[in-house]
Amino acid sequence: MFSFGYHSPMRGGFLARRVVGLGLTATALRPLPGLVSGASASIPAFFAGWLTAELAPQLAVLTALDTGIHLARQGMRGRGDRLGVALAAATVAGLGLLAATGHRTRLEVDRALHEALGEDYSPSSTRMAPIAALAYLGWPLPRRHPDVVRTADISYAPPVGRRRSLHVCHRPDLPPGRPALLHVHGGAWTIGNKDQQGLALVRRMAEDGWVCYSANYPLSPKARWPEHLVALKQAVAWIRAHGGEHGADPSFLAVTGGSAGGHLAALLALTAGDPQWQSGFEEADTSVQACVPHYGVYDFAATSGTAASIRRRDGLLARVVVGKDPARHAEVYRAASPLDLVHENAPPFFVLHGRDDLLVPVAEARLFVERLRAASRNPVAYAELVGAQHAFDVVPSIRSGHVVDGVRRFLDWAYRSAER
Repeated sequence: MFSFGYHSPMRGGFLARRVVGLGLTATALRPLPGLVSGASASIPAFFAGWLTAELAPQLAVLTALDTGIHLARQGMRGRGDRLGVALAAATVAGLGLLAATGHRTRLEVDRALHEALGEDYSPSSTRMAPIAALAYLGWPLPRRHPDVVRTADISYAPPVGRRRSLHVCHRPDLPPGRPALLHVHGGAWTIGNKDQQGLALVRRMAEDGWVCYSANYPLSPKARWPEHLVALKQAVAWIRAHGGEHGADPSFLAVTGGSAGGHLAALLALTAGDPQWQSGFEEADTSVQACVPHYGVYDFAATSGTAASIRRRDGLLARVVVGKDPARHAEVYRAASPLDLVHENAPPFFVLHGRDDLLVPVAEARLFVERLRAASRNPVAYAELVGAQHAFDVVPSIRSGHVVDGVRRFLDWAYRSAER
């Protein structure tokens, strides 16, 4: 009764692949309700939705090829094949919607920049049509600008080692006095390194003449809060002192990062010169002149009272990162929470967050932006990306291309504004 007309394991495999493909596409189009406030189920749901949404063009082509090869070899034999072809068609249509949603990111970024920086702010020069998704087939090797060089694993603070080291990418063919950018990797304060994230943005900004740094920092559970932030402040101080060796303008440093890196980037922007984080180098200039956090954690102390922030504070943060009871040491968590540290002298911000983020709910970014705009004298741009999951910029995609272009334009504006 349930044979669907197929007569071989290969035929059954085809139908199973099409069922899985449609399921992943549906998950990306509409994340399962309740998983944001749920627990461990959000992790596999995130990975399924994230990769499917960002790799939609590749998956659409693979689905079409798999279906074509199956029909060429086996023909259309029975209900199983007809159902499999129908599922494949539905999958390709859904993946096309995901690709179009990724292309919409250009408009969302443009709108965010116009609202924050003025109606006469120039729109994106990128006009990538959805069909340009075909350019992302496979895993394209990063382009290398002939004049961009990278110096790897420079130690910025003792003890010497990879966790307190950074890379620098820059163009030595350009004159000195160029703006600098520091990228901070994410990974829940426990994993990750400077080789894995922000690659497209760093490459693009270095090609455009910026001096770009990617920094490691100590990770938990070996390191306890605030070692992560203190190390990055040491990195900022090092860039101020040594950036000129790579052609950087020591007066302008922007910072960006994703997830935990977004949290740390926001803290760098909001705690300039705070002596509690600069023991032994209190006089160092640790200010940054612009901040672009991606899908960051802003409610470290869970003062908003949301279920997701409380679960994160009482779980990962209390047990692994901070190692202190939030009830007895509430001030420690508030001092590490961007949501509770906004002030009028905050530098210009460009906050980006995915509307479908299952790991850091978008409501957290909305509240942070609302408070930051109410307090800061500088512009606060906010792009909420429809259909985007956490880590939307990590893999090459239509969306990540538009994000890089938008961040580049915001940073160029911030540098030009600082020069006036």
